[in-house]
Amino acid sequence: MPRWLDNLEQFAVDVILERRFGKKAAVFRVCLRGLGVLYLGGVQSRLALYRNRILKDHQLGCPVITVGNLTVGGTGKTPVVEMLARNLAARGRKVAILSRGYKSSKPPILRRMMHRLRRNEPPPPRVVSDGKTVLLDSRLAGDEPHMLAKNLPGVIVITDKDRVKGGRHALENWAVDTILLDDGFQHVRLKHRLDIVLIDSEAPFGNEYLLPRGTLREPPRNLRRAHTILVTKSGPQPDKALIKRIRQYNRTADIIECRHRPVYLQHVYTEERQPLEFLKDRYIGSVSGIARPESFEQGLVALGARLEIAKRYADHHRFNEKEMGRFVRRCVQRDLAAIITTEKDAVRFPRLDHFELPVYFLRVEIEILRGREHWERLLDRLCGTSKNTVPSLAPQSGASLMARTLLEDRSAGILPAY
Repeated sequence: MPRWLDNLEQFAVDVILERRFGKKAAVFRVCLRGLGVLYLGGVQSRLALYRNRILKDHQLGCPVITVGNLTVGGTGKTPVVEMLARNLAARGRKVAILSRGYKSSKPPILRRMMHRLRRNEPPPPRVVSDGKTVLLDSRLAGDEPHMLAKNLPGVIVITDKDRVKGGRHALENWAVDTILLDDGFQHVRLKHRLDIVLIDSEAPFGNEYLLPRGTLREPPRNLRRAHTILVTKSGPQPDKALIKRIRQYNRTADIIECRHRPVYLQHVYTEERQPLEFLKDRYIGSVSGIARPESFEQGLVALGARLEIAKRYADHHRFNEKEMGRFVRRCVQRDLAAIITTEKDAVRFPRLDHFELPVYFLRVEIEILRGREHWERLLDRLCGTSKNTVPSLAPQSGASLMARTLLEDRSAGILPAY
């Protein structure tokens, strides 16, 4: 992304999150709020069209589970997708993850045109991982799909804006029996068996405004479509006020409270690992291009680090050698011990010939604090090991697999809703 466009995006984000003030910011917010009214009409109309079968959804013949949210970014969705895929694979499911590949680079336009002319069809989905090998870098795959592919051997990872096409590609080529839609709560064109929605306990419904004035993709009342709700970044005590509000919109979904638990530090270039104690009383710099950088930075301080310099970029920013070189030199001048980033940012770092400071990413995993029984029951239902579900059969395709899926849904009491 050009630097000026990156700066414009950051300005818009700062205005939306009310980090910037003044006449320009105020006028911009008023305009965005007006657009939000039109956006709400479009969202609700689209859902109504699918609910009333005016627009037809598609079934793939195997369970489709979405992991998504009501807001734009910042809930810590990728580690949840990773945990769910890992748990399902450990129980014998053949899992594929479908992602949109947000901000991945497109193939050259000439190549896309030639493909259409030769085959009279759109290009096939991009296979980030075939379960054995990571086939695409973060530039072509997108940072989150690339990160999932690296961390999940045995799991198929595919990117395509058309999730139906991506799902069919996974079924035809790998006979998968479970599909996860990364960031798929709003993708109602593909019928879901289960909707898992994440809510950030620190900002449950963003700034309470719909896009583009705020960060809400849908009004909170649409949370009623969720089957399971994960409250992320939870504290040691139950958040009764937040749970009470969630219950205003959804009275039946299982609620699970969890947190992102730091595990270790890993060198971005050498893969050397350090325990979390490495940060204790060390002066460090941080660099990130994520939706909620303050949460990441507060986490470093909580681990005992002395955060001297914190450099923030727009979400999904692709770092280059020049800007990273400048930041490293700045940290060296301040005599800092290390630079820390996030795992998602690390896959977008440029390759540096030499580095005067160690650069580590913080590895985090999901830890369920309350509601473990709900998570286990969800896995039991999906894997056919619960006494209330039909036992899992060998992977099938076509009508037989679709019939089995519908039978399991009926037995488990899981009915997809829009």
